Amino acid sequence: MTYAVEVVYATPEEQCVIAIDVTPPMTIREAIEESGILERFKEIVLTNENVGVFAYRLPLDHLVEDGDRIEIYRSLEMSPTEARRIRALAKGRAD
Repeated sequence: MTYAVEVVYATPEEQCVIAIDVTPPMTIREAIEESGILERFKEIVLTNENVGVFAYRLPLDHLVEDGDRIEIYRSLEMSPTEARRIRALAKGRAD
């Protein structure tokens, strides 16, 4: 029996979705390693804080389930609060 899962990662320039079949039991870390995405994107550093399934952060030792979409999150370059402040200032100058 195998599970079909996806491993996804996005940069500002591209989105990468890798579909793989895994044999359970398999952890999130093992599925990511098996996908080959770490070789393609050398900047990825796996931590419990930057992975999840369907937008829910989960630890790397969490067991994957059939149909999971494993997401690897990048660090924010700017906080959402700061981005809103900059947009508000720009809008104020444009008016």
